[in-house]
Amino acid sequence: MANVRVLVVDDSAAMRALFCDILDNAKGVTVCGTAKNADEARDQLEKLRPDVLTLDVEMPGKSGMEFLEEVMETRPMPVIMLSSITQAGTGTARRALELGAVHCFPKPLHTSREEFDATVRQLGDIVVKAASGELKPGGEGAEGGAGGAKYRSDGRIVALACGAAGIESARQVLAAYDAGCPPTIVLFDADPNAVENAVRAMRHSLPCQLGDAVDGVSLEPGKVWLAHDPTRHVIIEAGEPPRLRLVERDPVNGCRPSADLLFGSLARSGLPALGGLLTGNGNDGVRGLAILAETKGKIFVQRPADYAPRDRYDAVRAQGLELADLRQEAIPDWILEQTNAAA
Repeated sequence: MANVRVLVVDDSAAMRALFCDILDNAKGVTVCGTAKNADEARDQLEKLRPDVLTLDVEMPGKSGMEFLEEVMETRPMPVIMLSSITQAGTGTARRALELGAVHCFPKPLHTSREEFDATVRQLGDIVVKAASGELKPGGEGAEGGAGGAKYRSDGRIVALACGAAGIESARQVLAAYDAGCPPTIVLFDADPNAVENAVRAMRHSLPCQLGDAVDGVSLEPGKVWLAHDPTRHVIIEAGEPPRLRLVERDPVNGCRPSADLLFGSLARSGLPALGGLLTGNGNDGVRGLAILAETKGKIFVQRPADYAPRDRYDAVRAQGLELADLRQEAIPDWILEQTNAAA
């Protein structure tokens, strides 16, 4: 029997090389070509006629999700999504399966020999099953399926604040969100261009509404608002429904928008809330998080990786607050568990 021919599409040269190595070591699989973006992939599909396509979610130009839609409309074939944000059960994974992917496989976080060998076996088996028709569009036939635990927002408002080092953590949270996600504000203390680049692909992959913070918008389940305008603060205003307000005033402790101001306004609103500080420089948000804790809001702080700044983490821990101390990979599940009315 001829080997299954796979086209690998990823904007990262390192990842293309890694997955080519993995797939070429898999039994019954051959990589017939690679592409770094949708334009190259389109040409390669026509030229090579592969049996299976592996596709990265986040690519420059047309995102992987957008290209997946195109492929399903113009040349339906087995597509396996490969990304750090497509773990089974996430909103991004469910969206990819809804669009016609047959499986979502996470990119390896490490490349030890043991993990490499395990990935060869796992991904090779998935590719062979995809080519044979055992895996259907939507993930039917995939072991464990792609769904997660049933989730229904309890209406609790989620407010997150992060610096440049915490952007990836924020993306992981948003990737876990589904159409009924908790009403969420994510405040970034980082270069606006870096923020936009980081979340661009998410705008095309998440089933929830994702947009930049706008004055007066309502805070309802299914909506996520990103605050990164350095000219205005963002606060929460109680009401039916609660609303997001943008205010022009001086920086607070040198920050604008200020996490301290955001968390403090949420505490004063009296609304059920969850607040968290993701990795970043400086102490912005520490005082506000303490105020939120005093009003019985649920709070957490991200435990920084070895290479990341510890400013906020150390400052929060020095407060002696009762809070969850979470590693990056644990944050999405913790937020959804704490805000799940169906639990």
